[in-house]
Amino acid sequence: MFRWLRKKLKEFFSTLREFPDYAESPERYKLLRRNIVVLMLVVTILPLTLMGLINHYLYRQAMHDEIVRPLKILVNKTKHSFELFLAERLSTVSFIASSYTCSELADNNNLSRIFSVMKKEFIGVVDLGFLDPNGVQVSYDGPYKLRGKNYKDHDWYKETRVRGAYVSDVFLGYRKLPHIVMAVERSVPGVCLGCVLRATIDTNRFMELIASMRLEPDSDAFLLNKKGVFQTPSKFYGQVLETFPMPLPPLSYEPNVVETEDPNGREILLTYAYFESLPFILMVIKPRGLVMQAWYTLKTEAFFIFVAGVLLIFLVVFKLTDKLVKHLEESDLRREAAYREIQESSKLASIGRLAAGVAHEINNPLAIINEKAGLIKDLTQFSPDFPQKDKLLSLTGTILQSVDRCRTITQRLLGFARRMEVTVESLNLNEVIEEVLSFVEKEALHRNIELHLSLAQDLPRIASDRGQLQQVFLNIINNAFEAVEDGGRVTITSFEVDDDTVAVSIQDNGQGMTQEVMNHIFEPFFTTKRGKGTGLGLSITYGIVKKLGGDIKVASKLGEGTTFTVFLPKKAQARKGE
Repeated sequence: MFRWLRKKLKEFFSTLREFPDYAESPERYKLLRRNIVVLMLVVTILPLTLMGLINHYLYRQAMHDEIVRPLKILVNKTKHSFELFLAERLSTVSFIASSYTCSELADNNNLSRIFSVMKKEFIGVVDLGFLDPNGVQVSYDGPYKLRGKNYKDHDWYKETRVRGAYVSDVFLGYRKLPHIVMAVERSVPGVCLGCVLRATIDTNRFMELIASMRLEPDSDAFLLNKKGVFQTPSKFYGQVLETFPMPLPPLSYEPNVVETEDPNGREILLTYAYFESLPFILMVIKPRGLVMQAWYTLKTEAFFIFVAGVLLIFLVVFKLTDKLVKHLEESDLRREAAYREIQESSKLASIGRLAAGVAHEINNPLAIINEKAGLIKDLTQFSPDFPQKDKLLSLTGTILQSVDRCRTITQRLLGFARRMEVTVESLNLNEVIEEVLSFVEKEALHRNIELHLSLAQDLPRIASDRGQLQQVFLNIINNAFEAVEDGGRVTITSFEVDDDTVAVSIQDNGQGMTQEVMNHIFEPFFTTKRGKGTGLGLSITYGIVKKLGGDIKVASKLGEGTTFTVFLPKKAQARKGE
């Protein structure tokens, strides 16, 4: 048992060190919650259980002693009452035998006078008789006609001749009624030898002594002789001179208690005591349930208190642990979010350095192309007879336009990379949106994409950077066009959020995104356009919006479409250092 318990504890504590990796956070917190709950329950309930078991044992012993002690005292007192009752009467018989001569005791009139006095002083004496050395009762006074009866063969007479004084157990004798005999031998050398003075004691007095114990109706008390024969009637186990249906308990002159089961199947407490100089055993029997009722009540109440305490401990431990683990989980999530933001910033910084290098490298050949194209144009203009002059001027013009376009792009890339100061101006956000739409309206017309505008006419002016907002909206609208099929729909809505913020939402009815994709769309180089996109558009857009003091949110459902919402402050809130 102990080996098994030690093995289980070892296995449990070994799991405390085997937490999942950070990426497996749901399982990690589940195990953490379980381990903390189990540990706290073990630490709190195990001592409580041990204390409860110890208290149970100690209280049971104390309660048992408190219950048993009164029974022992009751039996001991009643036993002494029996002994005193019988000792007084035996002493009286002995005193009479020694105070009168054999001739006086053999005189029936004299014996009657002695008996009348004796009855007045002592309760329970039925008759008095004097027997000659042959065992014949020569004088007698009492309610029966027993004068001349021969008792030579009776056991009590033989015992008296041997011991000199004797108290018998209950028997019927000539009178056919239960009684006991007290007899004392009267022997005077040279005068009388073997004469016996006897008195009969009514057993009703025994019943009175037992009744004085005032037992409960379910309890029983009676007197047995040492052979297990009833000397007084029992409520449940037999009448006078019947045999006790249970084995006699071990010899004990001091009151003792035995827990056993009676022939009726009842669990009982049997309290008994043997008489030292008398042939009797006093027994008191009580149902164990009745005696231990107070203990059962206490035990039941203690059990319910224990169960209530355990439930309360479990509830408190579970609630506190759950709250603690949730706070820990929230803290880890905030830390993860901060870590991701740092990653985003780091990636954006890397992209900025890369963009600066790319833009610098591209600007140099662009400058050369621009100079050469300008030189060709100048030479063509100064040569009127140059053949194909018009065609060459048209081609050089196209080259210069392309160079200007590339220069604009590289300037924006350099602006993002060098974190150029924001050029803030008061602008109408609806006008910025319409300007951006002029760049994409031809593609929308070509692909039959429905552009639905829902621009708030009373939208307040904001302070922001026009060029960077154009780049933000252009990137998002281009992504919307990429997401929808030909004939799709893109809805652009502007609205006022509150006193400090306005917003623009761009919604498409394209294929939508999964939650996993939405978790990474603002990361550099992350793209779903396999073989087409670079994965920089939304990360740059995200950086610009943050630089302008705003925020961008995305909501998408697979198969239904995506909505990007850009929130912008009405007043310029560009970040410091940007």
